Amino acid sequence: MKGVILHGGHGTRLRPLTHTGPKQLIPVANKPISQYVLEDLRDSGIHDVAIILGDILPEKVENHYGDGSKFGVNITYLHQEKPGGIAQAVGLAEEFVGKSSFVVYLGDNLLKGGISKCAESFQKENYDAMILLCEVEDPHQFGVAEFNKQGEIIRLIEKPKKPPSNFALTGIYFFKPVIFKMIKQLKPSWRGELEITEAIQLLMDSGYRIGHRKVTGWWKDTGTIEDIIEVNTLLLDEIEPKIEGKIANKSSIQGRLRIDKNATINKDAKIRGPAVIGRGTVLEDGVYIGPYTSIGNNVKIKSGEIENSIIMDNCTIDIDTRITDSIIGANSEIMTNKKRPKGHRLVVGENARVIF
Repeated sequence: MKGVILHGGHGTRLRPLTHTGPKQLIPVANKPISQYVLEDLRDSGIHDVAIILGDILPEKVENHYGDGSKFGVNITYLHQEKPGGIAQAVGLAEEFVGKSSFVVYLGDNLLKGGISKCAESFQKENYDAMILLCEVEDPHQFGVAEFNKQGEIIRLIEKPKKPPSNFALTGIYFFKPVIFKMIKQLKPSWRGELEITEAIQLLMDSGYRIGHRKVTGWWKDTGTIEDIIEVNTLLLDEIEPKIEGKIANKSSIQGRLRIDKNATINKDAKIRGPAVIGRGTVLEDGVYIGPYTSIGNNVKIKSGEIENSIIMDNCTIDIDTRITDSIIGANSEIMTNKKRPKGHRLVVGENARVIF
């Protein structure tokens, strides 16, 4: 089995973070979202992976993943000139896939527990396609499955006005190569895209075997700032404690923490986990890091309080207030020039300088 990661899209709901790189490279718990996807494929026994690149700084993706060897996989890069829908992106992988079965994994989706058992089920049952479904509160914004009385899927509908169920298609699909035949028959939808739901519906209508599994843990499509912060909390809830940095006063740290090599936590700095502190980061005296915070590599926090936030690499923070529910892009500098009694919620792109 081979893997196909979709790494395109403009990420308009995540601006300004996506002005300087693909949304899939935004880190949660100090690791790019799509790296969790790649590692899930690898851990499921899939080592030949194609990454479909979009037009937002694709070189950043290639620089991070290289040929895949440091992640234990072989990576082939394919370029999508402009967004044309999931089915259009999948169609680009036909030559790469050849006669193999394969899994398509959207690079901004995360699934608790991974796909290994799903991959085993797909191959054991010899399905032509298999979809993963998750029950959601608002199915209007997803592709949705309709079931008959026997619990079998009879129809897939993209972003329906009247959803026939609350079960949404996740961004993970298992296919045999016959899916390419269906994709070639598609015409653009009302959104101007080739819809993967329509391709799967064609398989169904043509008598091919379509399986499904319902996700029992959490699944997140990290399409918004709020989604990314929520995923960060979910992942931090599961971190394995590991202290490799220098802690001047061990009584100042509490909870589950991962503090990487060469990080320095000064005597009067305080951390309450779950939290992660990256390599080479320095927390000076008086700094407070609250629960569900991810601090990247080579960050210098001189003063202030931070909670439930993501601070990316190479930032400097020197504030006399609290930052909460925020994402700060790499290489940014956040400062205050006078005391303010209230906290701030920020979404700051890379290479920014903010004074408040």
